[in-house]
Amino acid sequence: MTNTRKSTTATTELDTTAETAIEETKTVVGPALRHGQTPEEVTFAHHLRIAGRDYQPGQKAFVSPDYARQLRGNGYIARGRA
Repeated sequence: MTNTRKSTTATTELDTTAETAIEETKTVVGPALRHGQTPEEVTFAHHLRIAGRDYQPGQKAFVSPDYARQLRGNGYIARGRA
C-alpha cells in the first residue's frame, strides 16, 4: 500500500537581526551566556588562564555578565576610566 497523502510543511527561516548577527560573531570565554544575556567586553588587569588560553594584562575578551562580576570582585578586571 502506498501513501499518496502530501503534507505541506511551512519552512521556517530564522529571523536574524543585525543585533543577533553581531552577538554570534563574539566569542565568549568562560561560562556560557544564559538566555537573554549579552556578552560584556572586559580588559584584564592580571594574567589569567581561561579554558586553556592565557590572557595577559591589557588583553580584552567577551565574557558573560555573571562571570565579569565574579572576575571584577576578585580583581582580575581593570577599572574603567571615567
